[in-house]
Amino acid sequence: MGDDRLEDLRSRLDDIAEELADIGLAQLKEAVREDNTLAAAQERRLARARRAVMRAAALLAGGEDEEGPD
Repeated sequence: MGDDRLEDLRSRLDDIAEELADIGLAQLKEAVREDNTLAAAQERRLARARRAVMRAAALLAGGEDEEGPD
């Protein structure tokens, strides 16, 4: 794979991580507003997915996986 394609993929992963964060924040707000334990659990899953995507983007950028396992 060429460097340009990897950079494009890394950039898309960054965008996905940001979108997951936005959706997670909305879920967290719903969980607090409505005392919704299902929304809180969904937010935790979204946070884990976001961290995984961020790790993948960091690896593509040539960095090390700085976080431990979820």
